[in-house]
Amino acid sequence: MSGNPRVQRATLLLDAQCELGEGATWCARSGRFYWTDIEGARLWRYDPADGSSDSFDMSERLATFALCENPRYVLLGLASHLAFFDLQTGTTRRIVDVEPGMNTRVNDGRCDRQGRFVFGTKDESGQRQTVAGFYRLNHDLSLERLPLPAPAISNSIAFSPDGATMYYCDSPTREIRACDYRADGSIVNDRLFTRLTDANGIPDGSTVDSDGGLWNAQWGGARVVRYGPDGVETERIDVPTTQPSCVAIGGAALGKAAGSAQGETALDTLYITSAYAELDATARAADTLAGDLFVATLARRGVAEPLFQGAPI
Repeated sequence: MSGNPRVQRATLLLDAQCELGEGATWCARSGRFYWTDIEGARLWRYDPADGSSDSFDMSERLATFALCENPRYVLLGLASHLAFFDLQTGTTRRIVDVEPGMNTRVNDGRCDRQGRFVFGTKDESGQRQTVAGFYRLNHDLSLERLPLPAPAISNSIAFSPDGATMYYCDSPTREIRACDYRADGSIVNDRLFTRLTDANGIPDGSTVDSDGGLWNAQWGGARVVRYGPDGVETERIDVPTTQPSCVAIGGAALGKAAGSAQGETALDTLYITSAYAELDATARAADTLAGDLFVATLARRGVAEPLFQGAPI
């Protein structure tokens, strides 16, 4: 902990019981929150206007995703490949395989400010070998590998409000890194952003606020931590479960409508996914909220998540 960061506590929103909740994403267009249960191979959607939720079955584990410019589609980061999912018909269209022949799977991902999908993969051997990679799916659906160090478990992919900084991590290192990210897609000046100093917890999914702060869910640490643009901790949210996994800022503060009279959301609610994966029977019995969905009301505002600009051919 650095200095005297503000500390608050998240509260339970939904008894989701996801084995591996991830991919927290707020849809400003519809005023709904989306997330995935990776091991459950299911895309979830929650509507704060009436508290309802629904879900879509996937053909294989859904690791990450992005909402698309065309509201009919969701870009899926399935375990072995990328695909478009048609929300109207429930059908998928394969785009490209990812690391075929390797014992890896797709993991964390976010769109950059230009609407290209940036994601990483993770080693599936259980040995945490640095054999995975970071990639970008461009508007024309071409896939390229990014010149970043090979991770064992990619995570924390996020972009500053102006898009000029990309954040990412290899979770086992307990470090979050940053690099200069140019509009043409080039990457330079890769550097350490922050290092976790608590005795437990590793960096997992992240998002940014309008002030340029990075909010990071810390798996095993029962917390979400905000770091200022300088990498110094400024705020902390205690989460009543051991394994918070990903975060998104959206919606309105609890008790308010999903949007204002002008149709704009407040973007002041932090949504937090979690997981019961890797907990043995004893640990799960003690952690009864593992896998549920949590929220916290922020004093800051979020940034609307970019939409993927590519489309099915």
